[in-house]
Amino acid sequence: MSLDEFRDLLGRHARADLSTAIDGVRICRADRDAEPEYVMSGVMLAVIAQGAKRLALGHRVYDYGVGQYLVASADLPVVGRVAQGPELGFGMTLEPSVIAELMLQAGPGDLPLSTRTTRPGITVSEAPAELIDAIVRLLRLLDRPRDRRVLVPLIKREILWLLMTGEQGEAVRQLGLADSSLTHITRAVGWIRDNYAETFRVDDLAQSSGMSVSAFYRNFQSVTAMSPIRFQKQIRLQAARLLLANRPHDVTGVASRVGYDSPSQFSREYKRQFGMPPRADAARMRGLADQVTASVV
Repeated sequence: MSLDEFRDLLGRHARADLSTAIDGVRICRADRDAEPEYVMSGVMLAVIAQGAKRLALGHRVYDYGVGQYLVASADLPVVGRVAQGPELGFGMTLEPSVIAELMLQAGPGDLPLSTRTTRPGITVSEAPAELIDAIVRLLRLLDRPRDRRVLVPLIKREILWLLMTGEQGEAVRQLGLADSSLTHITRAVGWIRDNYAETFRVDDLAQSSGMSVSAFYRNFQSVTAMSPIRFQKQIRLQAARLLLANRPHDVTGVASRVGYDSPSQFSREYKRQFGMPPRADAARMRGLADQVTASVV
């Protein structure tokens, strides 16, 4: 299928806040000179219709462009930048409950055998024509409000099925398995994200995940490309950056709020992450004329 309609639909329906009339579907439009985005990826599918994007997760760098799709199978702290603009992208939240339902409905031999190997939390592949076709049919429903209630769930299920049986199907299918390593690591990731200001013992997280400490470390790093402690640091620094945008003169208070006992350590790590001290970065952000909504799409 030609990408022309895909680009046209995205361009006509793009909003500043990325939202659409279809729940769980986002559209991103960004220029090459946009600021780098420090965001949580979400658990989602992203497909590029125009331009290209570069995403960094820990030491891993992912480049994806026209006709490629990215699957984020965990909610991860990433840095994204438009590599070739203007960029137009489609995003859809992946729902584990629907994936589990589809797995139960699948007949013998319909799905590849699982290797039970924990895959990286982000993967990139070429998008097959049938996947682009299904996405275009989903986007057409933005112009047909009467049909959305009935047809959106059907086409979303089709998209999920194509992902489950495609090149990145192993990672997507693990989202639907309650006892998969990915599911356990995703829960640990969620706990750290929701309690980032608290100290924790890796041994306790491993025990709650039903893994040995060595297996937990191995699986956590496979998914997130970083250790649990470094992951927490990334979450803390991103949260601090958001707080400083509104409280640029309260570096000490923000440092304490996100879990740092030492303001000087906070300032050092903040500068290492974002390239300048907290107060200077906050002033720069407040001085930007246009606020860019962040997204991995």
